[in-house]
Amino acid sequence: MVVSIRGFKTDDIEEVIDIWNEVVDEGNAFPQKNTLLALEGLEFFQSQSFTGVAVDEGGTIVGVYILHPNNVGRCGHICNASYAIRSDVRGKQIGEVMVKHSMEKAKELGFRILQFNAVVSSNQAALHLYEKLGFTKLGVIPGGFCKKDGTYEDIIPHYHLL
Repeated sequence: MVVSIRGFKTDDIEEVIDIWNEVVDEGNAFPQKNTLLALEGLEFFQSQSFTGVAVDEGGTIVGVYILHPNNVGRCGHICNASYAIRSDVRGKQIGEVMVKHSMEKAKELGFRILQFNAVVSSNQAALHLYEKLGFTKLGVIPGGFCKKDGTYEDIIPHYHLL
């Protein structure tokens, strides 16, 4: 599948929220427990340093990512990103396109490091992609992620110098 990335537009909100909320509701990757409503979702996506929208050849939104500082002040040069892909098109390299785009966008915005705080150990697709793209694993935090079913799973923080 050929996708391109563009900036988020207000008109995208319904499709973007549906994709984001699907990942939140699955309870296997994002730290959020509550899904977004339209108004709070619009504020959330507009408040990021950048929100990227992945669209297919026909202009259909198939994914979204957010990019923002990981911390403030003396650590403000480190950014963080989260990626959501519509479940029916996962496994088609959309994530790779979004991660690569976010790395370039982060550099453009003046960030020096992209850090992922909580890559869940069962997220094999993400782990494989981050290894392929040269991210460095920082170790394992045992039981650092509480899944939707109440069980705990390890998380593996990663970073990449931009």
